[in-house]
Amino acid sequence: MSKKPAIFSFFSGAGFLDLGFEKSGFDLKFVNEFYRPFMDTYIYSRRIMGIPEPEYGYHLRDITDFITDECSSLTSLVSQARKQDSLIGFIGGPPCPDFSVGGKNKGSEGENGKLTATYVELICQQKPDFFLFENVKGLWRTKKHRHFYEAMKVKLREAGYIMTERLINAIEYGVPQQRERIILIGFQTNVLNGLRVTSDDEALSSVFPWLSHTKYTLEEVTNFPWVTTTPFQEDSEMKMPKGIPADLTIEYWFRQNDVSNHSNSNKYFTPRAGLVRFQSIPEGDDSKKSYKRLHRWRYSPTAAYGNNEVHLHPYKARRISVAEALAIQSLPKEYALPDDITLSAAFKTVGNGVPYLAAKGLAESILDFLEM
Repeated sequence: MSKKPAIFSFFSGAGFLDLGFEKSGFDLKFVNEFYRPFMDTYIYSRRIMGIPEPEYGYHLRDITDFITDECSSLTSLVSQARKQDSLIGFIGGPPCPDFSVGGKNKGSEGENGKLTATYVELICQQKPDFFLFENVKGLWRTKKHRHFYEAMKVKLREAGYIMTERLINAIEYGVPQQRERIILIGFQTNVLNGLRVTSDDEALSSVFPWLSHTKYTLEEVTNFPWVTTTPFQEDSEMKMPKGIPADLTIEYWFRQNDVSNHSNSNKYFTPRAGLVRFQSIPEGDDSKKSYKRLHRWRYSPTAAYGNNEVHLHPYKARRISVAEALAIQSLPKEYALPDDITLSAAFKTVGNGVPYLAAKGLAESILDFLEM
């Protein structure tokens, strides 16, 4: 490749996925997000990290605007990027509650579910050289939704894409969190011809380096001697047990990101009632749907903080803070949310994002493949 691949990002959230691509060597050109608190955080976080604004700017618009606009500004920007002699990639994870087993489960007929079809339509219309699509495993694994998923792939094949897919777990990339997501990556046939890859999905899957930037296998993670539960004691101290990887533990990330001194350290929900419930749950007891207490020397369940999903601090009688949630998402310690964001929007922002280290690992795998 003569230049860095250019990235157009959709459903960008607060930029966790984009940051992983940028730090891996991609050139982020364009950002699209519809929800203002996400976009405000995206812009704020880049400013405090000293990252320049994307060349083609931020676009706070509904993604359908880019399909229905006859004088599409997106078409013009894609053409402009092509003139710079670089490959173009679209990346994005459409909102997923309609495909989530624990969510609305309305599938392709739900308002969020329809956005998946819109993203696919946009890819087929603009024909970037490659794309990445991210979503919950329910879209891929649930019979009710799998038919829709396969129909989307048919459309992409008809638009000239060869694809490879994998159900990843963020913990494989060194994220202190169990978080499964289906990742679909596609390349235009002419790109694969240049890489001398046979033009069918099976051949691409056999050579795509999915595992080149993973740190752990799921079997390894399962076999480590993790602590299960410990009686809760506020502000207690506990040495790390032997035989477990430090970088997959909550405490490691709390310390690495210096969460107690982070600008978002005081952002957490306080209980309306007393502290009894916060003190009665053992450290590491995440067996219930809600009020899961994390264990300092273990990884976190999926970072989902909406509705009744409550994650408690390992050794504090409170819920986790925004700073701690960011650490669980493996973000750099410099990343922060604006001071004026509401608590609800803040936790929605953090829980919505692709864990940074997983994003970076995926980006590096694509880059490795393009440089074959």
